[in-house]
Amino acid sequence: MADNRPGWDEYFMNMAKVAASRSNCVRRHVGAVIVKDRQVISTGYNGTPRGITNCNEGGCPRCASSAKTGENLGECLCSHAEENSIVQAAYHGVAVKDATLYTTYCPCLLCAKMIINSGITEVVYFGSYKFDDLTKKLFSQAEIKFRTV
Repeated sequence: MADNRPGWDEYFMNMAKVAASRSNCVRRHVGAVIVKDRQVISTGYNGTPRGITNCNEGGCPRCASSAKTGENLGECLCSHAEENSIVQAAYHGVAVKDATLYTTYCPCLLCAKMIINSGITEVVYFGSYKFDDLTKKLFSQAEIKFRTV
């Protein structure tokens, strides 16, 4: 009988994809999972902060506008999946140092900086985004493993 179990990368990326399905953003659904010692320690998806009207209910004016991908990000009220997974861990007192972050898209620059400063040592992503090259440069300088699946 063949072993049809997914490998670790596929397993955790599938979890990130499920987390993305919880997103309330009207533009893009992104999910992230932080893993340490092959155990999930935090998850996140993109959307407006806790207690703020959901993006899909009109909570984020930038997402409701015609702004192009990667533009006017400073006006967006949504928190990114990577950001939410890091903040969620902090909220519950869970350290992410030396962990791996799985995300459905390449992290943006802001998230890349948070990942670096949080102590995460590896990032695995599924889909490309506008900032791939800059993110790769930052991660290279910070000696963070960065790969796609």
